[in-house]
Amino acid sequence: MQVQAGDLLGKINYPSDLKKLDEEQLEQVCQELRQYIIDVVSVNGGHFAASLGVVELTVALQFILNTPYDQLVWDVGHQAYGHKILTGRREAFHTNRIYGGLSGFPKRSESEYDTFGVGHSSTSISVALGMAVASQYKGETDRQHVAVIGDGAMTAGIAFEALNHAGIENSNLLVILNDNNMSIDPNVGALKDYLTNITTSKPYNRFRDDIAGVLAKISSIGPDAYNMALKIEKSIKGTLLKRSNFFEALKFRYFGPIDGHDVKHLVKVLRDLRDIPGPKLLHCITTKGKGYALAEKDQTKWHAPGLFDKITGEIKKTKQEKPQPPKYQDVFGHSII
Repeated sequence: MQVQAGDLLGKINYPSDLKKLDEEQLEQVCQELRQYIIDVVSVNGGHFAASLGVVELTVALQFILNTPYDQLVWDVGHQAYGHKILTGRREAFHTNRIYGGLSGFPKRSESEYDTFGVGHSSTSISVALGMAVASQYKGETDRQHVAVIGDGAMTAGIAFEALNHAGIENSNLLVILNDNNMSIDPNVGALKDYLTNITTSKPYNRFRDDIAGVLAKISSIGPDAYNMALKIEKSIKGTLLKRSNFFEALKFRYFGPIDGHDVKHLVKVLRDLRDIPGPKLLHCITTKGKGYALAEKDQTKWHAPGLFDKITGEIKKTKQEKPQPPKYQDVFGHSII
């Protein structure tokens, strides 16, 4: 079923069209993009809450980056629906997850904007790092490499291995930590508690607001001034947090946490970070299911609800009237139990 896009979204076929808009119009683009995802997924199915949670981040990234030359890697791919819609696939989005239609995940053969074929978690940092190192060898110093990874996916070993490696490279890599305290279910463990500690540190949050812009300006003065600024910043951060920053300890420049639903501020921060060299991590606080009240309230249920009535929230059992066979994962789960 084809769905009508909003006034601004209907004119955006590629990121180049998005860049023609004024920054003041980006909030309306976000509203229309979120509504478009709701309209299409409600009648065609697919993953839902994750893409709603990164609408503003998706718009800001495509507004600032020069994709596909700049390489954007989405972890897992659950959250990439907005990315697909803004990169030439809006008209075909109603075929998402239908045989012969669009893939439910980023797919290289589908679009040059999909830099990596992904369907499983925690691979994005390794992938983006490999791309960044390759670009460094080729002398492409102006090329940006961005990995968007959730706080749930960040707990996997492959993500830690990538952070460990990236910290000793001087490659142009930005890791965006999409922190919504959720995987498919609520997160648990020490990393979750650590991120919560950062998020709720009021003195630290007041300090970090303008640090990205300051460092970007200082970097243009020269390496000596920039290195001195980094030492001062690290000392203040350590004092405010009363312990070492985990990401700083791995030699990442840490920025945040910031509101992942403030598209104007995201644009400003991403523009500043673009001019800061080396490995960086931007910590964004988001809400999974943002903009659809039922999904915000029960994020696990609305991770991939199937077909539903977007007005009442009633979830329909199947797209077809005839009985369906049980899903493989259900048979496997019952058998194991």
